[in-house]
Amino acid sequence: MLAKPILSHILDDDALTRGLGDLEARVLIEWLVEQAELLDAAGLSGDEVNVRVCRLCRRARAIGRFVTFWCEGQHTAALQLVGAERFYWPLPTTTIDADELMCQILTWEGQQNALRL
Repeated sequence: MLAKPILSHILDDDALTRGLGDLEARVLIEWLVEQAELLDAAGLSGDEVNVRVCRLCRRARAIGRFVTFWCEGQHTAALQLVGAERFYWPLPTTTIDADELMCQILTWEGQQNALRL
């Protein structure tokens, strides 16, 4: 079980879900908790887990903004964010629902994070 201070980075950060619908917000929070649990199980020190969870939360906020921009048709803003944040996942090529886009991005991110552990 994760320590409360680590979970508080995720659960107390309203900016993580700002602008997202309920479904994509739930997917994002569940993914963050899962990633934090994986980091904790990897045998890292508490401080290292804390630092990495903070980084994941920052990235998750940016992913949430991307999903919001993209699904609202603000593709220019979304693409600028992709460049600024150095997102490498494949961009959508067709119209896609926000929750489906969030799932695709987080699946890709989770695979990349697993390679880094």
